[in-house]
Amino acid sequence: MPLIKILPVDLRNKIAAGEVVERPAAVVKELVENSIDAKSTEISVEVLHGGKRMIKISDNGTGMDREDALLCFEPHATSKLSTDAGLFNITTMGFRGEALPSIASVSKIKLITGLKGADSGVSVELIGGQEKEIKDAPFSGTSVEVKDLFFNTPARKKFLKTNSTELYHIIDIVTKEALSHPEISFSLITDNHETMILPKASGFRERIMQIYGDEFLSGLIEINNSYSDIKMESFLSNTSNFRNNKTYQFLFINRRPVKDPSVSHAVYSAYEGILPKDRHPVFFLFLELDPKKVDFNVHPTKREARFEDKEGIHRFLRTSIRDAIKEERAEYTRQFTELPGEVPVHTSNYEAVISHAVSEISENTEFVYQPSLPFIYMGDTFIAISGKSGLEIIDYHAAHERILYERLLKKINLSSHHLLFPEQIKLSHKEYRIMLENKGILHEFGIDIDDFGHDTIIVRSLPDALSNADTRGILLDIASAIIEDIAPNKSVKEALAARIACHKSVRGRKLLTQEEFSRLLTDLENAENPDQCPHGRPTRIFFSLDDLKKIFKKK
Repeated sequence: MPLIKILPVDLRNKIAAGEVVERPAAVVKELVENSIDAKSTEISVEVLHGGKRMIKISDNGTGMDREDALLCFEPHATSKLSTDAGLFNITTMGFRGEALPSIASVSKIKLITGLKGADSGVSVELIGGQEKEIKDAPFSGTSVEVKDLFFNTPARKKFLKTNSTELYHIIDIVTKEALSHPEISFSLITDNHETMILPKASGFRERIMQIYGDEFLSGLIEINNSYSDIKMESFLSNTSNFRNNKTYQFLFINRRPVKDPSVSHAVYSAYEGILPKDRHPVFFLFLELDPKKVDFNVHPTKREARFEDKEGIHRFLRTSIRDAIKEERAEYTRQFTELPGEVPVHTSNYEAVISHAVSEISENTEFVYQPSLPFIYMGDTFIAISGKSGLEIIDYHAAHERILYERLLKKINLSSHHLLFPEQIKLSHKEYRIMLENKGILHEFGIDIDDFGHDTIIVRSLPDALSNADTRGILLDIASAIIEDIAPNKSVKEALAARIACHKSVRGRKLLTQEEFSRLLTDLENAENPDQCPHGRPTRIFFSLDDLKKIFKKK
């Protein structure tokens, strides 16, 4: 008796669903991209309970006739690909014909669709991939309603996160699709409330402004360039706008959101010598390539791409971005060195301005030995001191993080002040929701906020420890800390305290006085865990005389 057998269709679809339908957001992605391929100009997304209970995508696209509406639930049935040659010339968002049957196999799905101008449409309902009802229905465009996702695969269902977390992932998907398709209007309705309304935009710049606001956009430089068959429209950090995390980094290839390490490397290389340590640039890269020279068929969810000329794209991006950054810095310098109606300043003054500008954007200043101080600066944030029969090297940024972190958690010397002029800060919708949902925790840290509406919050007070800090940057970091998977042994408060402490801790360009350093050492000794920063990095390393003798190979 043979041991090998062909799996039944429903089991095959469930296996395929495991690759394509990871969570509710994956359903939203596949269905929205179908709507985009259907030439829709209006797309509506509705979800209940983070998409676990219901996901509904409606569009005004071309729609389908009765025959196609029935055929679209068959495995690998698609109108977007017909020959193997087309597999290497992808011009649509979807092409495998696996999304709808995969989704249908693990949910209760209802499709209503009709061709534009037709007298009638059709409604098709399936439960777990099995047809339940087919009937005529008046409709133009397409609406797909997915209920009770993973109802028949409980092992998959139990791995879903909280409703809020799943909703954040859905917001991410809608945001990415909206960014890359500004000519389409998008709406997101969550639990029967309008939460995200994006009308048609004139281009990428206006769409970024719609989502993130004018202030965010003002921190970016626009770079448009082309080479051979590569066209780039992009928006990247100016030299005073870097982040503590990689939240705002987007890459779109032929309108498709993807990730590619070589492209990210090209961006970071362009900022070499400018980007401070542990900081990250913001970038929105929209690249158009010849479809024959890029392969999207390398991942089940099409989140990766393979380039025919990876090195050429890397050089093109790095050079284009680097040249724009140089021009932006030159313009910044001219503002300080040339005044209307006056001749340029002398070379010595010019060099002083340059030196000042560099010090403002670099945290890796090298400090010389100063005999008046009881310690030696070794560069970056490292200090060496002798004592205890050996040598101790201290990372004073990490040490300061540990001290502030424990003070925040214990509320030691944690006084706050009301802002004379409360700040209005526009956020992306995801970050806006995170702030409001965690308003109570923020209050415990001395950060008081109110809802201003339209994805905008008002910051009314801040802890004294964050005086003169970048308020918007702090809020973005807090949102990032909450949405990221927090370690099982950490609470939300601990994660937020670590982010806030990192924001205010002294950096490499801060030259400590003897008094400041003495106080730092005393506070560090009084900490509960003085040897590690909140992120687990060492604050200090000690070399005994025996250690030093071994290093120098002395007996």
